Amino acid sequence: MSKNKKIEPLYLVLISVHGLIRSRDLELGRDADTGGQIKYVVELAQALAKQPEVGRVDLVTRRIIDSEVAHDYAEAIEPLADNARIVRIAAGPEGYIRKEDLWDHLDCFADNLLGWLHKQPRLPDVLHSHYADAGYVGVRLAHLTGLPLVHTGHSLGRDKRRRLLALGVSMAEIEQRYHISRRIGAEEDALTNAGLVITSTQNEIAEQYELYDCYTPEKMVIIPPGIDLEQFHPPAAAGEEIAFSKILEKFLHAPEKPMILALSRPDERKNIVGLLEAYGESPRLQEAANLVIIAGNREDIREMSEGAQAVLTELLLVMDRYDLYGRVALPKHHHADEVAGIYRLAAASKGVFINPALTEPFGLTLLEAAASGLPLVATENGGPVDIIGNCRNGLLVDPLDKSAIAEALLTILKQPKIWKEFSANGLRNTRKRYSWNTHVQTYLRRIQPLTEGRGRLPKTPPVVTAGRFRTRAIFSALDRTLLGDTEALEQFIPFVRDKRKKFLFGIATWRRLDSALAVLKKYRIPTPDILITSLGTEIYYAPQLIADIAWTHHIDHLWTPQALRRIIGELPGIPGLTPAKAEQSRFKLSYHYDSAAAPPMDDILMVLRQHEVSVNPTLSFGKFFDLVPARASKGNALRYIARQWQIPLERILVMGGSAADEDMLRGNTLGVVAANHNREELSALGDLEHVYFAERPYALGLLEAIEHYDFFSH
Repeated sequence: MSKNKKIEPLYLVLISVHGLIRSRDLELGRDADTGGQIKYVVELAQALAKQPEVGRVDLVTRRIIDSEVAHDYAEAIEPLADNARIVRIAAGPEGYIRKEDLWDHLDCFADNLLGWLHKQPRLPDVLHSHYADAGYVGVRLAHLTGLPLVHTGHSLGRDKRRRLLALGVSMAEIEQRYHISRRIGAEEDALTNAGLVITSTQNEIAEQYELYDCYTPEKMVIIPPGIDLEQFHPPAAAGEEIAFSKILEKFLHAPEKPMILALSRPDERKNIVGLLEAYGESPRLQEAANLVIIAGNREDIREMSEGAQAVLTELLLVMDRYDLYGRVALPKHHHADEVAGIYRLAAASKGVFINPALTEPFGLTLLEAAASGLPLVATENGGPVDIIGNCRNGLLVDPLDKSAIAEALLTILKQPKIWKEFSANGLRNTRKRYSWNTHVQTYLRRIQPLTEGRGRLPKTPPVVTAGRFRTRAIFSALDRTLLGDTEALEQFIPFVRDKRKKFLFGIATWRRLDSALAVLKKYRIPTPDILITSLGTEIYYAPQLIADIAWTHHIDHLWTPQALRRIIGELPGIPGLTPAKAEQSRFKLSYHYDSAAAPPMDDILMVLRQHEVSVNPTLSFGKFFDLVPARASKGNALRYIARQWQIPLERILVMGGSAADEDMLRGNTLGVVAANHNREELSALGDLEHVYFAERPYALGLLEAIEHYDFFSH
């Protein structure tokens, strides 16, 4: 590279799918989905945009059109800074839904976001996904574009499942309520495919990520979140008028007392009920300080979610049990822009901030409180261990030990020297270790290697000229899908010949090219315009059957077939996995799978993740096990072709019948599943709007779907 070549400023795309995200007046604590992650991604985008080497930052989230929430969330584009903005992408229903209900709509989100990215002047340098749902989207975009992926988990499904089981929640209930298996699967994929995983604390790596099959500490980096030091600062020496003090006066008999402040969502994991009980059981603590609990916003507890309703109701019952009226404040409302003032009120009173959560992945409120001059008492489980260790500004406690909570609070409240030392340490060390400027400089330094020398698919691939006038396409899997009923084929073949000039006809099969051509010839099926063969690893264009070399180069990324053969060969129960010699190819390892003799599929996937191989494994019809490169699949090849031929996914009809076809059917394509499909493998598609389950089998199901979608009329 020439030394005089100008380095183009970075273009970064942050993906955070769920919650209510806007540039101002963040509704933190409104629900479980609008918490610290929302604040984190907005402030990260703004901080990155200030760096001279960053040219543009787009924070991508889901567009929400819902009269129950502010109109802001319906705006397609919202500025964050001169070179940063929020981009809202449609996916699923227009209304606001909780993150656990988003899973079936994430493929549409990925398709819509990919289309949007290809309309931009250039593709981004890095994709950065936040939370499991964005990780799911990020992995798919990275595979389709070749862009490097950075991932931040924020909280992790395996840890959540472990904690819920410890609380007595059944596995069936966890699955039904949280779709935890899909979440954990998405997290495993994100950890496998990300080039960098950003964590907040060492505890997060050691105690949460260690639970995952793809546990790779060397690609994990600790970069604690920053805080806005202009917003969060200690009270002025001369004092300041803070309007929220008038609200607290309504609750407290002696508002001049020191304040014990807790601020969190009304979530059982935050353990604010345990804090209130610790306060209620300690007359000394009640004498020493008031307790102020800021637990989100509410109008009517009866109209809140089940979890929030239970926590707030229990708080009121505990207050009544211990007769804490006049000593405890539980305000109904607060605005996001009042939070900094609340911290300063507590600091001015010589109070303490407490986070008594059962476990806390990080603890951003601890940093905000410390930057405001408040000493801390916090749970010994999770991120607070690092924060208090770095800042030396508080005490760690067992959140289940109420007497320990009370004693820690009293230690700070009753000893002015300790209070002053902790306050000063927190002010000094938050500025030293937890500023946004420090965060983004470390961030940019760590992502730099990911942006160098990566081969990517071009933003707009060359358009194939033959058949360019055709603006729609039909793709079908072959075995047990299009094939299987001779009479059905006798109806389908004339249809293809009659309509051939109106659509591109494609086949997507697990077979090699020679095998697929032999079957097509045997059944006299017209030669397709495009063949996707060997499970999405090869693409051929008729009539000369020209191979797409660009696609081959793209999927070759990190492909290590020799290592995969060795890993499979070392598995216990190997007699149940025998090579399917006729279907092996350069980019596909095929095996016959005997479930009675082979290891369970979950065990095989676990071993592959532990070896950190870049691979896409598929079990079809319960007995065909294939390994292809991570970037390869029928669905990814189909989306590549859609861009190459400039055909919208909404005009591509796809028929499949097994797990190998699932990602073709998901997203914005018009999917059809024939009546003879593998019910176990495709049952998850039953609720998707754009997947039609035909009443007729094989090729007749495809003809039925063409009529169902009125495919040729629009």
